Amino acid sequence: MSQRILVVDDSKVSRNVVIGLIRNRRPDAEFLEAGDGRTALNLALAERPDLIVLDINMPDMTGLEVAEQLRLQGAGLRVAILSANAQEATRAKADALQVPLFRKPAKGEVIDQILALLP
Repeated sequence: MSQRILVVDDSKVSRNVVIGLIRNRRPDAEFLEAGDGRTALNLALAERPDLIVLDINMPDMTGLEVAEQLRLQGAGLRVAILSANAQEATRAKADALQVPLFRKPAKGEVIDQILALLP
């Protein structure tokens, strides 16, 4: 069975880059996409993907707010944050949510680390 991965970023270009890098490593993966936090949260809860890759700065809800809501709702989903915003306060919030934060730009080694979160 193929793994389903939700890629969330308000930039379509960024989503395409991440999906392309993952597809090179996991050609059988299925992808879901969202361009804002609220859509991401709804998709995550409805579809229960194997992995969610979240940007931080997005319309409606930030990636950190989405991760927090998923935790509060006991969704038990694997979440990674991929963002250019790696300030100390952001990293501390991600750590408090027990969500790994990876720095953009999305490159092969970063994608490999994110994919290592999958079972």
